[in-house]
This record gives sequence, C-alpha cells and structure tokens, in this order.
Amino acid sequence: MANADGRSAARLAAVQALYQMEVTEKGLNETCAEFESFWIGNEIEGERYKAAEIEFFRDIMKGVIANQGPLDRLIDKTLVEGWPLARIDSVIRAILRAGAYELKQRSDIPARVSIKEYVDVAGAFFGREEAGMVNAVLDGLARRFRAEEFEPRI
Repeated sequence: MANADGRSAARLAAVQALYQMEVTEKGLNETCAEFESFWIGNEIEGERYKAAEIEFFRDIMKGVIANQGPLDRLIDKTLVEGWPLARIDSVIRAILRAGAYELKQRSDIPARVSIKEYVDVAGAFFGREEAGMVNAVLDGLARRFRAEEFEPRI
C-alpha cells in the first residue's frame, strides 16, 4: 500500500518541479535529478522538506511532460470560456496539469483523492478562490474521465 504522506509530498514536489521547468526551461531529467538530490527529504534554510514517494513523483513528471499537449487541450475545454490555460498563473497551470494527468492515467487512485490532494496543494500557495477554481476544473475532468466514480450508489 502506498504511503499517503509520501504521495502528498510527491504531488507537491511535482507541482514545484513542473513550475520550475516552465520558468527555467530546464529539461525533465535535470529537474527530476535536482529535486531528488537537493529538495525532496532534505532541510533547506531551516525548512524540512518531506520525504516523497520518488517513483510516484517521477511518474507524474514523466506523464505530464509526455502528455502535456493533450492534457492542456483537455484543461482548456474545462476552463471557463475566455480563460485559456495560457492565461492562468504558472503554479496553477502546474497543479492542473499534474491533476489532469493523475485523473486521466492513474485509475488506481480514486478521483476524489486526487482532486482533494491538488486542491490542498493549491491552498498551500493561494487563497480559497484559486483552490476553488482548481477543484472545479479537476472535478469537471474527473467526471469526464471517470464518470462511473460519480454515479449515485443505490
């Protein structure tokens, strides 16, 4: 069974790494190596970064990068008209991409768990409005990818 704290830390690290890749234009391998050796599980400037489930971190990173174009188009279709993904804050973009990948490709993780985790990541960086927007977009994607998980139970 997966370690929930390790998975949560992996999601947060993946969002931070995806953001860093966009800002610095570093490649996937370089960014993953930096996070795995320098950030994840280490103490930096008095802050202790949680140990993350490394394989899960790598899966999110590789999955988002390999599927970024299709994921971005799916996210664009779910966003409110007039607000394409390109107009969204880069950290929120990273959150939505990681969440969309997980919802689309990781059916072993319940959709509601993935949504809650990424809403929590958004809440760590932003206020309620942004976290609510992340919730709405990921919920819309989850209902498209995994409608069966949202059918009423009888």
